[in-house]
Amino acid sequence: MLRTFRIGGIHPPENKLSAGKKITALAAPKQVIIPLSQHIGAPAQAVVKKGDLVKVGTLLAKAGGFVSANIHSSVSGKVNKIDNALDTSGYRRPAIYIDVEGDEWEESIDRSVTLVKECTLTSKEIIDKIAAAGIVGMGGATFPTHVKLMPPPGSKAEIVIVNAVECEPYLTADHSLMMERGEQILVGLTILMKAANVNKAVIGIENNKPDAIAKMTKLAAAYPGIEVMPLKVKYPQGGEKQLIDAVTSRQVKSGALPISVGAIVQNVGTVYAVYEAVQKNKPLFERVVTVTGKALAHPSNFLVRIGTPISNLIDAAGGMPEDTGKIIGGGPMMGKALISAEVPVGKGSSGVLLMKREESVRKPMHDCIRCAKCVSVCPMGLNPAFLMRSTVYKKWDMAEEDHIQDCIECGSCSYTCPANRPLLDQIRVGKAKVMGIIRSRKS
Repeated sequence: MLRTFRIGGIHPPENKLSAGKKITALAAPKQVIIPLSQHIGAPAQAVVKKGDLVKVGTLLAKAGGFVSANIHSSVSGKVNKIDNALDTSGYRRPAIYIDVEGDEWEESIDRSVTLVKECTLTSKEIIDKIAAAGIVGMGGATFPTHVKLMPPPGSKAEIVIVNAVECEPYLTADHSLMMERGEQILVGLTILMKAANVNKAVIGIENNKPDAIAKMTKLAAAYPGIEVMPLKVKYPQGGEKQLIDAVTSRQVKSGALPISVGAIVQNVGTVYAVYEAVQKNKPLFERVVTVTGKALAHPSNFLVRIGTPISNLIDAAGGMPEDTGKIIGGGPMMGKALISAEVPVGKGSSGVLLMKREESVRKPMHDCIRCAKCVSVCPMGLNPAFLMRSTVYKKWDMAEEDHIQDCIECGSCSYTCPANRPLLDQIRVGKAKVMGIIRSRKS
């Protein structure tokens, strides 16, 4: 019997329109806009200025704190300016504009396709190299990877879990990466195991990707301590706590981190980036992005330079359909509508979804009928209807008592609500307010 997490969950239509499409490298644009906030934590601090010449892989900005990440150039050319720019959040934030000239790479980067298996570095040296390369969680959370590999005193990792679930509808970037870079992913995983000082790892893949399961299982046979675990298809299995429950049957308590149950979870794209950083000296300046939609001419998986305008990806996939109602950054469940197609690709940009106008219009909201469907599907065991009510009436103490801070913002509640209530939208507002109150209280 296939394993999955125990609380809540849904199974929306998968719509994996770009499944089986080969990864295509997208040409660099004429100009890239590279945001300095592409990760959770403090923004990176620019170390270049207007007029500086940079190469592919040149350090542009250093981490601005312990929880932060370096930023590197994805192109060669001249720094045009450092100014505010719209990012995927919809806010204008500091970014570095680079006019592209040629494609000259830093000499330290190994551009060969030769697989490099052996890693003689120590755990600390691996973590330092990952930090230097600016690697973050590429499933969308963008938490700095090197920080995850340094658990707090008293905590010890027992297992590395690779999130290869890709439970979000439409997205296929991780699937395509496994099919084309499977061996590199496994080497990257052995490096992460060494960094975390563990001898066990599990790659969790939902069973709607039988080709990836078969390929990774075959390859993993040559790597001691690594198991490929097929999982039942259920959203949001890609959530850290849900994946840990599915793989280990351990549940992370409210307010606790995955390391509290001995687990370190990394997205499959992150694992591949670790391989490239440690074995090829390649910083994180490009990633695979799914561009998809029911009306799109050519749903695709592109290898894209960070800072490329999303409009370039849409053009490469056949152009913007006339009936496009919204451009979603990410998938339909956890993704957010983009304010413009000129927003640049960031480290956490897993997908671009073009929704048809009829699908993107909100349906009229009705009164809650107390059906409790939102409660039954919540993977965190919360009461979304009550959390929305607390937010609407600004009952922040009540919201905190009901654990609004534990919401993973998966959208299962809104998806299943027969009254079309904007549960997730309101909970996001309340969660941000409550988290702010908690932070101020602690300080």
